Amino acid sequence: MTHLPRSIDATQALLEGSGYVADRALATILFLSLKLGRPLFLEGEAGVGKTEIAKVLSGALGRDLIRLQCYEGLDVASALYEWNYAGQMMAIRLAEAGGGGAGLDRAALESELFSERYLVRRPLLEALQPHPAGPPVLLIDELDRADEAFEAFLLEILSDFQVTVPELGTIRAAAPPIVVVTSNRTREIHDALKRRCLYHWVGYPDAARELAILHSRVPGAGQRLAAEVVGFVQAIRSQELFKAPGVAETLDWAQALVELDAVALDPELVADTMGVLLKYQDDIQRMQGSEIRRVLDEVRAQMGAAVGGS
Repeated sequence: MTHLPRSIDATQALLEGSGYVADRALATILFLSLKLGRPLFLEGEAGVGKTEIAKVLSGALGRDLIRLQCYEGLDVASALYEWNYAGQMMAIRLAEAGGGGAGLDRAALESELFSERYLVRRPLLEALQPHPAGPPVLLIDELDRADEAFEAFLLEILSDFQVTVPELGTIRAAAPPIVVVTSNRTREIHDALKRRCLYHWVGYPDAARELAILHSRVPGAGQRLAAEVVGFVQAIRSQELFKAPGVAETLDWAQALVELDAVALDPELVADTMGVLLKYQDDIQRMQGSEIRRVLDEVRAQMGAAVGGS
């Protein structure tokens, strides 16, 4: 287990040591979240690296990662706990067979049935348990996909790191987990939850940082290919697309091009692999033919100007 970083620089180095190239603002808010023991709420477009922060943090600190993937209809049983009903029914039948119906100690049986033995811990309850490597990283991913009722249920956990199980009482974490909450902003998250967290908007990186990310994650991409990929992606993000590509798509595209032994972009190669970068047919259609050539010419002109000016 690695100790928590003691400075912003150490936090940034911790992330970069695991291949996550973070800017100063993100490193600062993450350091404060760890220092103050407050949940970190990350908001931004899909594919910009919000979920990856929790994964990298877990690996870098040597902590367990517990992930709760949110979705519409997510309920307490799926997120917190449920009882092993099949095991409970089996215990009842065995007790009846062994002790007889009249002589059955119902109070003792009920106490046994609603004990830790038959409790099935789901992610939120598991995150409150002691872990050998230290408090785990709890990732509550894409909270905006869950219902508002579930969002309200999280308030007790994010405030006091405790939950109430009626049959067992209040369960409180001996040491609070490291909590990362993400949202793609498909709906607004209530202020009551945001107040319990430190907030950071994760935007698209600038060209220099995206190039550094690509070199870190796809080392097989040559200098020219990497620069053209980043330049192309940066250029089309300014277009009126239904869904602009995130960093995840940049990395996927670069890796695909490496697998095709590409050393540079050409219009035909871009057209053939556009489905790796863009995920909506209308966006792909918009970027076909002369538009690909125009963007490539623009990228290469900018690269030439940068080389000439250096």
